Amino acid sequence: MTLREDAQRIIEAAIQAAQPDRAVREALLSFRPGPGKLVLIAVGKAGWQMAKAACQQLEGQISEGIVITKYGHGRGPIPAVRVFEAGHPVPDECSFASTEEALRLVRNLTAEDTVLFLLSGGGSALFEQPLCTPEQLRSVTEQLLSCGADIVEINTIRKRLSAVKGGRFAELCAPARVFSVVLSDIVGDPLDMIASGPAAPDSSTCEQALDVVRKYGLSLPEDVLSLLRRETPKVLTNVETRITGSVRELCRSAAETAQTLHYEPLVLTASLRCEAREAGRFLASIAEFYQDSPVSRAFIAGGETVVHLTGTGLGGRNQELALSAAAGLAGCRDTALFSFGSDGTDGPTDAAGGFVDDSTREALRRMNLDPDAFLRNNDSYHALEACGGLIRTGPTGTNVNDLSVLLIRR
Repeated sequence: MTLREDAQRIIEAAIQAAQPDRAVREALLSFRPGPGKLVLIAVGKAGWQMAKAACQQLEGQISEGIVITKYGHGRGPIPAVRVFEAGHPVPDECSFASTEEALRLVRNLTAEDTVLFLLSGGGSALFEQPLCTPEQLRSVTEQLLSCGADIVEINTIRKRLSAVKGGRFAELCAPARVFSVVLSDIVGDPLDMIASGPAAPDSSTCEQALDVVRKYGLSLPEDVLSLLRRETPKVLTNVETRITGSVRELCRSAAETAQTLHYEPLVLTASLRCEAREAGRFLASIAEFYQDSPVSRAFIAGGETVVHLTGTGLGGRNQELALSAAAGLAGCRDTALFSFGSDGTDGPTDAAGGFVDDSTREALRRMNLDPDAFLRNNDSYHALEACGGLIRTGPTGTNVNDLSVLLIRR
């Protein structure tokens, strides 16, 4: 098998291991709905898969429900549940309309009713009822996505501009009980930051939100700034939460599969948090150091990097990480690196991530393409597309951060 084939085996096994079905079923083992209605609301890139698993587990107990997921991530009808698709990473009119439908289901519930709330990454854009104008919300979101802010900083801002984030959705469900099952896509599993915490008490403060504005020099109108000064719910009495799934599952699966392929695996971290370019260069430096290794090795890192947009190209953090590693791999042999998003989408592209090896940089130069120029323009997508380095999985049904793997075969 080639290094690319080994990479594909690892990718497929990791995605399968991170599917939410088992995690949802296990989380529901202790679930006892009240005597009234049972309403299902599933939000996020893994929303359809989580809802499907819950409906199978609960066997017709759900009165009615709604799934709100990203375009292309719905996989067909689910009994008693309507499936909506909406915009990500920037909310659109479908985000607002489908959220209003979800809120209609939970209005006027009683203390005997139960809301089963299934939440996964992507919900910050998909589940939205803005307190500012849609145009202001899009502007703020685009600034946050391009400035290099991490997901916690981004969600500290977004939850304050929303009527459903930062615990406000749970307040709207009251007096009904909310049983929340959360699939984590943020390093460290901070419950109030995953999809901006619609059913979680908010641990962040107004001052922290304003610190993010100052740190990145965001340009915000005064009415948006006034929302950032409005405090979010700090206590919720009607919510019970089960957090399940994480990037650790990706890392564990990658290590197991690599071992079956005769690599010695080493999980470096499950909390990679830095600039994508720096992560790529760091992993390439590991490859250079281990070139004299007498055995095949697999170095594994899970987490979520960030990209500071300075160019006008196309790409995502995983593609940029991979392309950044290509220079360091150029002097290596039988060495490859790949990085991908577990949800199947890397940035605003149709790719999940990128694959490079010791021949990538030279292959680009033979086509008169300068990889450094592509990086400067944040255009990793077109560079990797030109040399066959894009990883495409399609929507995967899960969302538990990113996985980067360095392979050295001997």
